Amino acid sequence: MLRLPNSLTRDEKAQHVERVIAELGLTRCRNNMIGGPLFRGISGGEKKRVSIGQEMLINPSLLLLDEPTSGLDSTTAQRILTTIKGLASGGRTVVTTIHQPSSRLYHMFDKVVLLSEGCPIYYGSAASALDYFSSIGFSTSITVNPADLLLDLANGIGPDFMNSVEQVESTEEEQKSVKDALLSAYEKNIYTKLKAELCNLDVNNFVNTKEASARYEKSEQWCTSRWYQFKVLLQRGVRERRYEAFNRLRIFQVISVAVLGGLLWWHTPASHISDRIALLFFFSVFWGFYPLYNAVFTFPQERTMLIKERSSGMYRLSSYFLARTFGDLPLELALPTAFVFIIYWMGGLKPDPLTFILSLLIVLYSVLVSQSLGLAIGAILMDIKQATTLASVTTLVFLIAGGYYVQQIPSFIVWLKYLSYSYYCYKLLLGVQYNEDDVYECGTGGLCRVGDLPAIKSMGLNHLWIDVAIMALMLLGYRLLAYMALHRVRLR
Repeated sequence: MLRLPNSLTRDEKAQHVERVIAELGLTRCRNNMIGGPLFRGISGGEKKRVSIGQEMLINPSLLLLDEPTSGLDSTTAQRILTTIKGLASGGRTVVTTIHQPSSRLYHMFDKVVLLSEGCPIYYGSAASALDYFSSIGFSTSITVNPADLLLDLANGIGPDFMNSVEQVESTEEEQKSVKDALLSAYEKNIYTKLKAELCNLDVNNFVNTKEASARYEKSEQWCTSRWYQFKVLLQRGVRERRYEAFNRLRIFQVISVAVLGGLLWWHTPASHISDRIALLFFFSVFWGFYPLYNAVFTFPQERTMLIKERSSGMYRLSSYFLARTFGDLPLELALPTAFVFIIYWMGGLKPDPLTFILSLLIVLYSVLVSQSLGLAIGAILMDIKQATTLASVTTLVFLIAGGYYVQQIPSFIVWLKYLSYSYYCYKLLLGVQYNEDDVYECGTGGLCRVGDLPAIKSMGLNHLWIDVAIMALMLLGYRLLAYMALHRVRLR
């Protein structure tokens, strides 16, 4: 849909897609998931045809394919080449690389270019290749697969060595002499004729075609509007990631932690204020780090797809990034909401609906900031191993500097806590649960002021809106950093 112009209606686009599906023989699996490392999808040959179909949507006159048969069995490879042959017969030029094809596959090609260490040694009809090499002294007395002979010649292995009974490895000098002979013959017999043909072409027509192509490329860089790209990418992203976001393992992980935490803090009395504070810090820690580790994998895993689709002009980077941002909201916030619902009431925190709603919003706010940092780390490094290592170090620093374990940080390193979003989340959770003038039962049976508790006093419960604003700056800053890092990804 993204590669078809706005001049077509939605029904016309759907009909065009159906024609491509039928042309490539994909009707049987049209409603199946392509699949991935976590679940089985369509077959390897069908995946190859889907990749070809993505390029066929714009009905190109020239189609470039890089080893479309690699990793496939001979039967599936023949089906792929039969499909490609049919596309070429329909008035298109198809250029494809292929390695070690069978005899049946080789005879399906019209023309062949044979390279040896990047240098051409043959260009011409596939059926005439053996006759050409025989004419320059590289003939074979036995029936062989033409592709096998061509590959051996490209590696400097002559027919005499191939037919010899003594399978002694040829020396580098012999291979070099064969390659030099083939290169010399190519320049003498093929290159001069090919150069003459190219020189006889209409140069003016070539210049006009080039200028027209440049104007078309400039005016039609994007086939669809920014809003349409965002809408399609948003729908695709939600459909793809809902299985990952709500898989059984992840749901079990979050719910089990919530239930276990609720049992450990079961109806904590108000007099055990230290335990309640520990529960609030657990909120900030768990939902400060869990989304980060999930988000770190996002862009490194999608890098190949992003490069492929953007290099073909499917969509703008801004449309992709915004669709990713808004599409993640319902998926990433559902489980934290369930988590807070369970553990908040089981833990016996302040039974006030407004306080509960504010606590939930603070946790969800922290989830978005944490996810933003994970996206930024993944986009900058684009390597899963490096990104997870940096994320581990970052989360450890934020955990220690979060204000719970170390309440009096030395002045020369106190700035660390102001970089930790867990610190601000923890402080906001304390601020909605307690006021400094609240009292609680002390160990002596009397009443003590909440503001005098060392854990509260070191944090302070004032100027909470400043903390909200700082987290907003973190949220926007991390997202902007991730977007700028994606701009650095080379499309080719």
